[in-house]
Amino acid sequence: MLQRLVLNLFGGWFRQPRWFPAATMRRIRDAIAAGELRHAGELCFAVESRYSFWSVLAGLQPRQRAQQVFSLLRVWDTQDNSGVLLYLQLAERRVELVADRGIAARVDAQAWQTICARFADDVRDGEAETAVLACLDRINALLTEHFPAAADNPRELPDEPVIL
Repeated sequence: MLQRLVLNLFGGWFRQPRWFPAATMRRIRDAIAAGELRHAGELCFAVESRYSFWSVLAGLQPRQRAQQVFSLLRVWDTQDNSGVLLYLQLAERRVELVADRGIAARVDAQAWQTICARFADDVRDGEAETAVLACLDRINALLTEHFPAAADNPRELPDEPVIL
């Protein structure tokens, strides 16, 4: 717990503007928009610098927070329950993927875990923008395979990345 407190108090607040400047966020937005032309899924990318002191003391875990963000951003609010949240917490360098039930019914949980683990490795070992764009490519490929776009592919969620 002490390590998590230190990381969240001192480790994440400065990373967000350095790792995700406006130009990077535009490229992420464009990658989401381009990918969604090929499949019926709706992608959302959210990045959070750190958790509050009280959240860490209360035991907030990245998976739990990602599920909260999934709800908060209404990623679940799509016609075919086809939302996917890619969540990155910078202080602890933790990543989570949350897929709505329409997609979860078609894509094996192991596929999501593999993508998430690869993204975590890429974030830890390389540049954040490259890691996010590579992860979005993998998600888009998976959704194109299992959830291809229909003739009337509605745009249900904004493509803009979200900073929490």
